[in-house]
Amino acid sequence: MQIADIPLLGMLRERMSWLNARQDTLAQNVANADSPGYLARDLKPMSFDDMMKRVNGGDRSSGLLTTDPRHINITGSQSDSFDGQDAPDTEASVTGNTVSLEAEMMKVSDTQAQFQAATNLYSKALSMMRTAIGNG
Repeated sequence: MQIADIPLLGMLRERMSWLNARQDTLAQNVANADSPGYLARDLKPMSFDDMMKRVNGGDRSSGLLTTDPRHINITGSQSDSFDGQDAPDTEASVTGNTVSLEAEMMKVSDTQAQFQAATNLYSKALSMMRTAIGNG
């Protein structure tokens, strides 16, 4: 069994990918805080069912197949396939901009904490597996 086939690690990778894409979206909001008419954006929250389908191979977007057991199983980056949505935190300013820097920075901080938690879980899971097979 490959490490990529372990469901827990697959879900953690998927979560980290979503958090990375969300961080990019929030960074765009902050960068455009003074742009007239810019609408704040955010990603739709991940649903557990969708995450399970993606991890279990229900949504393979890379199109690559392994035809030999010695091939490396590659699944494409899925960060581009997360759904975005307009997410104005406040009323539009006089210029039509809906970005609230305070709200965006709170979201950035929360996203960073969630990413760190997922990274720690991933690291602990790998550490436990190494210990279990005697390489820890």
